[in-house]
Amino acid sequence: MLRPLLPAAMLLALATQGTAAAQTTSQNPSNQNPASQDHIVSSQALQQQVESNSADRQRNIDTLEQMLKLPEAQKAMRDAKVNPEQVKRAIPTLSDKELSDLSARTRNVQQQFKAGFLGVGLFTIIILLIILIIVIAAVH
Repeated sequence: MLRPLLPAAMLLALATQGTAAAQTTSQNPSNQNPASQDHIVSSQALQQQVESNSADRQRNIDTLEQMLKLPEAQKAMRDAKVNPEQVKRAIPTLSDKELSDLSARTRNVQQQFKAGFLGVGLFTIIILLIILIIVIAAVH
């Protein structure tokens, strides 16, 4: 007896849901529900993040390239028979994390050297190790 009413009840339920969805859409002009808006990143914020990451990466590359210009680095590369141009070309191939880590270490070592905490010999060895890390990381 209720069997003939079942299709009508289902049709009514679907029609009611469609109306509710249309009302929600008209109240929310972005055509998205509020929960999904929390995950949307504006193109301006994304652009700023890309520019910031790019600037950080370039600063890290510059730090390592400046280190390669130091007389101690030049001498260490000559003594180790490492091609300075190969090292310079390898720097941009490093990942962002590798660049960040190596440039932070380079700045730290340079500060310690300037403060007199490191002697020329130890400074040269550390610079050589950083150079070797650059070459090895670039090869892999």
